[in-house]
Amino acid sequence: MKDYELCCEIFNQCSNNQMRDVAFSEVTVADTDAYVRALEPKAGIEKEILSDGTVVYHTDADGLRKRYSFTPI
Repeated sequence: MKDYELCCEIFNQCSNNQMRDVAFSEVTVADTDAYVRALEPKAGIEKEILSDGTVVYHTDADGLRKRYSFTPI
């Protein structure tokens, strides 16, 4: 299992409001794919791996877009 700083961003659906909700937490997980799938079972998910080892998931469930970023600690 690895320790990560998890940043979850929820993008606002209102056209005149470009703000987003952001939450940070520390998590210990063996499989980030399974972790995100458990959080978003009905969402379409795209995975991106950055050069610094951060794993980013872009999700879309019925128009509600979120981004989960797992940065190794």
